[in-house]
Amino acid sequence: MHEALRPAAVPYYEDPSPGSGALPPRAWWSTSDARYVSLNGAWRFRLSETADAHGDDFARPEFDATRWDLLPVPAHWPLQGHGSPAYTNVVYPFPVDPPRVPTENPTGDHRRSFDLPDDWPGGAALLRFDGVESCARVWLNGAELGTFKGSRLPVEFEVGELLRPRGNVLAVRVHQWSSGSYLEDQDMWWLPGIFREVTLIERPEGSVADFFVHADYDHVTGAGTLRVDCEPGGSVSVPELGLDLATGESATVPVEPWSAEIPRLYDAELATEGERIPLRVGFRTVAVEDGVFKVNGRRILLRGVNRHEFHPDHGRVLDLETMRQDLVLMKRHNINAVRTSHYPPHPAFLDLCDELGMWIVDECDLETHGFEVIGWRGNPVDDERWTPALLDRAARMVERDKNHPSVVMWSLGNECGTGRGLSAMASWIRDRDPDRPIHYEGDPSCADTDVYSRMYADHAEVALIGRRTELPLPDAESDAKRRSLPFILCEYAHAMGNGPGGLSEYQRLFETHERCQGGFVWEWIDHGLRQRTRAGVEFFAYGGDFGEELHDGNFVCDGLVFPDRTPSPGLIEYKKVIEPVRIDGDGAAGIVRVTNGYDFADLSPLSFRWTYEVEGDAVDSGDLEVPALAPGATAELKLPRVPGGGSGTPAGEGEAWWTVRAALADDTGWAPAGHEVAWGQFAAAASTTTAPRTSAASTSAAPTSAAPTEAPHTKTPRRAEGGVVLLGPGTFDAATGALRYLDHFQIAGAPRLDVWRAPTDNDAGSGRHPDLQLDRRWREAGLHRMRHRLDGVAIGADALTVTTRVAPAAGDIGLRTVFTWTATDDRLRLTVDVTPEGDWTVPLPRIGLRLGVCGSLDGVEWFGGGPGEAYPDTRAASRIGRYTSTVDALQTPYVRPQENGARADVRWVRLRREDGQGLLITGDPDFWFAARRWTGEQLDTAEHTYDLTPSETIWLNLDHGQQGIGSGSCGPGALPQHWLTAAPATFSFTFGALETT
Repeated sequence: MHEALRPAAVPYYEDPSPGSGALPPRAWWSTSDARYVSLNGAWRFRLSETADAHGDDFARPEFDATRWDLLPVPAHWPLQGHGSPAYTNVVYPFPVDPPRVPTENPTGDHRRSFDLPDDWPGGAALLRFDGVESCARVWLNGAELGTFKGSRLPVEFEVGELLRPRGNVLAVRVHQWSSGSYLEDQDMWWLPGIFREVTLIERPEGSVADFFVHADYDHVTGAGTLRVDCEPGGSVSVPELGLDLATGESATVPVEPWSAEIPRLYDAELATEGERIPLRVGFRTVAVEDGVFKVNGRRILLRGVNRHEFHPDHGRVLDLETMRQDLVLMKRHNINAVRTSHYPPHPAFLDLCDELGMWIVDECDLETHGFEVIGWRGNPVDDERWTPALLDRAARMVERDKNHPSVVMWSLGNECGTGRGLSAMASWIRDRDPDRPIHYEGDPSCADTDVYSRMYADHAEVALIGRRTELPLPDAESDAKRRSLPFILCEYAHAMGNGPGGLSEYQRLFETHERCQGGFVWEWIDHGLRQRTRAGVEFFAYGGDFGEELHDGNFVCDGLVFPDRTPSPGLIEYKKVIEPVRIDGDGAAGIVRVTNGYDFADLSPLSFRWTYEVEGDAVDSGDLEVPALAPGATAELKLPRVPGGGSGTPAGEGEAWWTVRAALADDTGWAPAGHEVAWGQFAAAASTTTAPRTSAASTSAAPTSAAPTEAPHTKTPRRAEGGVVLLGPGTFDAATGALRYLDHFQIAGAPRLDVWRAPTDNDAGSGRHPDLQLDRRWREAGLHRMRHRLDGVAIGADALTVTTRVAPAAGDIGLRTVFTWTATDDRLRLTVDVTPEGDWTVPLPRIGLRLGVCGSLDGVEWFGGGPGEAYPDTRAASRIGRYTSTVDALQTPYVRPQENGARADVRWVRLRREDGQGLLITGDPDFWFAARRWTGEQLDTAEHTYDLTPSETIWLNLDHGQQGIGSGSCGPGALPQHWLTAAPATFSFTFGALETT
């Protein structure tokens, strides 16, 4: 071959090996008496379009980079004005040709000059990078240290002999694309850069090279056994336990165990000749026994979330305060477990998990999902050339995180298909750490795992798995093994936009079947990047907003908290569903039942308080003495006598409810005393017909303060001048029967039947289940463009009747609707009868009334479910009460606008303007209520929150029914009992004016 045509050697960034020059991986510790020098701060930075646009001259100490830009480290350069972020879920944003990457390969050259402290002792030292995406080449003072990949894992180099007292120059070349990118196809933004800390660490003679804390707990004897292996040898002391041991030596003493509920840690110190390291030791034992995953001998229930590292301004750059904020929010919402999807988190996060208490499934930095698109051809996890890189990633995870009691399971990675490389990883992990089970979801045979894990299995399948009666595998031996394993939903309940629905039904399955040990909601946070329009309006950007050729839109926004970490209604719902104390009762019998749902803790840290309310007003309240129940135990307690009657007897007119709350009795590390952990609510008497969260059918009266003092007189409709009909306080258009005025309030949009809602992300569904793509099916049926035909207006002796047909163009389905208006002196009552016509093959999005009122009526008060939004399968957290708000505050600002803000089980609602005048609406039966300053159609067309322009009209939805939410954006849709099928319906509303109070 001619020399000029000889293929070039594969460059290091395309070599599938993990890199070169790095030291073996070891445990991570944050402090010791050795010196640490942070190299974070302002670095000089140059971005190139290709990997080889410039030579290596920039690594020379004398190179002049003063004209380069300044870039903070840690940071992602696309979030600092250099290039743009890009989002894909599955597909690679480059040709799939492993291990090759495109010539167009954004490459960032970084330079940092630094001096050593004056008292730096010299000798051995390490340079550590905690996270660089996706491939780096490193020089110190002109000498090349090596190359590495594995973005979310640490790497260290020995640098002691290269250091100078002054004028050290660290140079790092970072490539966005490398062979490592094929292993990092996680569902997230592609964001290159040095995004975790860079640290120089002194290594004195005789300092710790590595150590492994083994702290087991025997739940039968209550004894803990401690052994700390260390290289070189030394000693470990635990003053509280009276222990002073040589490393490698074991001791067994009585201890208090560590758990996520009671995260008991013992302060200890590891000492060698050259270093002292403070430790926090938690004693606990993890095992799979009799097909059940156990900690300290007890089955645990994972109330978990998947957590990506994310900040709306900084991407995957998180400070300690933000990590703690995440954990505090989780703990306050009853979450007890985190799957670190899909890579090990910043190591300081695990320190916090040890401290505050959280079960951790630690997942390797590995995903090759994009190979699924091409039938898994060339998948690196089944290609031996990549096995060293896979083993390197497994080792760097396990060695870094092995000393955390919070880590109770290792995960091989995510969505990688199957292959020999995964088996090699599992074998290495078992050999290194046989005391923790191994998780992986992508292999149905569970050949390499100790748990059976699934994503988005629907409720029916989970029930089968819980009974160990799921469909068998073809291989009998594999089937028998899998059937013997505990079951975990590593992802379920896709929290994208409005939702997820169906959480309560999942939780009942977890509590019913011993094998079903909970799961992890996808996911913790919306990954919206904070941006501003040209007009300065803030919004959160998602896929496609940065001009990406390939992207997956707002699928990157599927969290339980919004990008700014404001809890979404989904998180409030999840907190209620997974609360660790169950409270229910029988108001008629005057009994409340309290069940301890914790795995380890008794109820002594909680205080209980009852409230007795009539029509939403607190009549009486007091403390409830609840015994310190052991886990799983139930107590049945008598409710107190209330003023004006016996136990459970209403003390006044109206609907009465008991609410019992469990709150922290004392401050904790994650919440102050008084923080509500759980609550239960039940009707005070059997005569109360509405049960919250289970039925939308009841008869509701107007609030006592608005009710007439004597029997009302039925009014007769009469024609008047100007082509109007007068009926009680209402003025109607005689030709159309449309309501124009209610008393002196103008009706901007007459009441009409409304069946459309701006589809939610879960309504849109996914390609996995076309029948759950309700958005598409609704539009195909024309439900977004319904036409209203007037068939007749009849004026009777005591009613105004308007008959319409509501139907879409191009089809023969429709809804025959009869509006019957009656009145008293000061109230209008509307009864709506709806009869479906034709063959309806899709559920209705909603069914109810829509009307427009003056925009000044922006003060809202209601009696019913609240305080937040609720839908048929997301209403566990909705409790009956009297609430106040503004119209604007009723809205939920989902990153991509969609149906939101409905309140469930509403008996009555008042809308007021500043002078106190307004409207009163009551429903029969109870109804869903929503109010917004834009129509459902405007909400439907909005792509971002800035697309919603408030109008001078407030649009009210008074709904008799709503379609359930489900989790169809990635998982199952709404359960059948939450579908709104087209069927005959009758419902009524009463309207009246409020006077100034």
